[in-house]
Parts: sequence; structure tokens; C-alpha cells
Amino acid sequence: MGATTSVHRTVDAVWRMESAKVIAALARYTRDVGLAEEMAQDALVAALEQWPVEGVPRNPGAWLTTTAKRRAIDQIRRRENLNRKVEEIGRDVREATPDASEGIEDEIGDDLLSLIFTACHPVLGTEARVALTLKMLGGLKTEEIARAFLVSDSTVAQRIVRAKKTLADAGVPFEVPEGPDLAPRLASVLEVLYLIFNEGYSATQGDDWMRPELCAEALRLGRVLAELAPKEAEVHGLVALMEIQASRAKARTGPGGEPVLLLDQDRGKWDWLLIGRGLQALERAEALNQPPGPYYVQAALAACHARARKAEDTDWQQIAALYQVLARISPSPVVELNRAVALSMAFGPAAGLALVDEIAGEKALRGYHLLPSVRGDFLMKLGRTDEAKAEFEKAASLTRNEAERTLLLERAAACDQTGTLAGRAGAS
Repeated sequence: MGATTSVHRTVDAVWRMESAKVIAALARYTRDVGLAEEMAQDALVAALEQWPVEGVPRNPGAWLTTTAKRRAIDQIRRRENLNRKVEEIGRDVREATPDASEGIEDEIGDDLLSLIFTACHPVLGTEARVALTLKMLGGLKTEEIARAFLVSDSTVAQRIVRAKKTLADAGVPFEVPEGPDLAPRLASVLEVLYLIFNEGYSATQGDDWMRPELCAEALRLGRVLAELAPKEAEVHGLVALMEIQASRAKARTGPGGEPVLLLDQDRGKWDWLLIGRGLQALERAEALNQPPGPYYVQAALAACHARARKAEDTDWQQIAALYQVLARISPSPVVELNRAVALSMAFGPAAGLALVDEIAGEKALRGYHLLPSVRGDFLMKLGRTDEAKAEFEKAASLTRNEAERTLLLERAAACDQTGTLAGRAGAS
């Protein structure tokens, strides 16, 4: 029993490492991502059944790929009666053994890149792209994805099934886009990776402030993408951004799991190895001499914080200038809200409040809890504690994250104490 459990753990580990390569190799032959994923799953089941009896093969990834290809032959034979696809795949399988790996490594880079672009194709909705990416490229099980996003297993399963059907119905080619198609498709890929990372870094709902497993998966996929697309500055920019933000993970929560804001963090708990990797990725992006994109600029912003060993050493004027650049290339009310924070730190809370009041009516910020949170911070610093308390309470009512709600209510309560102390000082 113990030996079988050990082999099953080995199968799980191999699957997490190799599943994307297996699916990518199959998709190149079948030109059907849905079928490729199904056959890879069949190969996983076969491994769970056979490896405890026969032993783990010398090259587990090649074993899974070859087994999956043979399953694909059977499936296509039933569907298409030995058409051209069967001959093409069959010829490859006849020349291979389960332990053989010749030819796979030469093509796996292009295959993986094609799989990334296919899973993140804009024909799919955002939630479908995220689920499909984590399933096919991250090797996560349906229940793991569901747990990470606090939805039911059936919801995730339906998203994945519908996504594969949409790709098939739309005839999305399994290939790396070129020419004018590359930029918007790459933007779609980067958006998915950053959405996954952000949901892990600042969970939008639930009890936990962070979900580290999602951060780690997005960062791993980002590093893979940077290896596969080394001449794309925005890819390196996103990796730099994620590396630097991930470096703060241990400092972002207190002993009870409560959030710790950036300026209050113990920077000795930051992971300086990750910061070093992030700064190196930023240098690689800079060396490509491409026009700055939004991820590159956000990475440069994160680097300003990372280079400051103490909070008071932060170059807030530089940060405010970078947010102005970001607002120019990727304008949004959320960017302006962040710029307001930088302005307040560089030039005082009144400067930040003036910008916040300008953008407060923006439709995109309606219901966004960070707007009243930021405004409350400015008001409290200006001594307008009653107004600040109302803003913090409003922000607490809008957030769906329990840890963040607790923090905001604590800040609202602190306004009462600050106001009382101010009243006593004025009366003395």
C-alpha cells in the first residue's frame, strides 16, 4: 500500500511538470486542443494503473506522450476511420517507444508556446482562459482550480468543457501568431497570467488575504513564457513585476493572517533572491530597447519600492512620474487612483485628494472599494477624521475579502481615537 501511494505521488509530481508538454505535443499532431487534453488525461489514468505494477519508466514524460498518442489514434480511428491524422500520428508512434524522447525536445518549445496562445485565445472569455490555462499549462486539477477561486468543481469543469468546444467551433489554429496578430494575442496571454497572479496576491473574496499557490503558478508560467519568447520586452516586464511583488509575500500578513500594508512591512522579511531575479528581468526588458509597455512600467514602479531598504527611502517623486507614464500608455481610473497615492506621498495628502476627487465619478470606480479606502487615508492625514471614518466604513462594505474588511473597519475605529485625541489637544 505504501509503495503504491509513493508511486501515485510520483505520478502527480510528473504530471504537474510534464502535462503541458504532453498536451502541447499531442495538440501539434491532432490540431485539437480538447482532444489532446482528453488523451493526456487518459495517459495519466494509465500511469496510475500501470506504474505501481511495472515501475516508473526511465523517461516518464515520453511515456505519457507516447501512451497519449496511442489513445489519440484509437479515438481518431473511431471518429474518422483511419484518415490522414491517424497515418501521421501512427507513423510517429511506430518509430517511438514509451521511453524514447527523440524529436520531442526539439519541437517542445514551439508546441508549448502554441498551447499558451491557444489556451489564452481572445475568442474565450476571461474566466475560461484562466481555467483552461491552469488546467492545461499548470497541470492543476479541476478541484484545485475551483478551490483557488472559491467556486464549485462543476463550475470550473463547465468552463473548461465550454472553452474547448469554443476553440473547436471557432477553428482556432494551434500555432504561434505572427505579424500584426502577435501583439494583441500576446497581450491576451499576459493578461491571463497577471489575473492569476493578482488573484493569488490580493484575493478578491474569501477569508484569506493571499493564495500563494496561484502566485507561484503564474510566476512559473511567466518564467516559461520568458524562455519561449525572449525577445518580447513586455514578457520580461511581467515576470519582473511578479517576481518583485511575490518577494513581499511573507511580509504582507501579520501573525494572525491580517494584512500588513506596504509601508508598514518588515522589509527584512522580503525575499531578496526574488527581488534580484525581478531586477534582472527588468534589465532584460530594458536591453531590448522596445517602447515601454504597461507591465514594464509597473515593474519599474515595483523596483522603486524594492530598491528602498527603508520605507522612508522610497523615491515617491520618481514613482509619481512613472504613474504619469503608465497613465499615458494605459489610461484608466485605477492607474489614476494609484498616481494619487504617489502624489500624496511625494507632495502631501492634499495633492492626492485633489486627484481622487477629480476621478471619483468615473464609472469604472463605482463599487471599487479602494477608492473610498484611499480617500479615507488622505482625509485622515488631513485631520478630517469624521469624513475619513465614513470612507473606511464604505470601503469595508464594498470589499468581498474578509481580511481586508477587518483591516478597513479597524482603520475606521482608529479615526474615533484620532479625533478624540485631536479634540483634547485643541481644548488644552
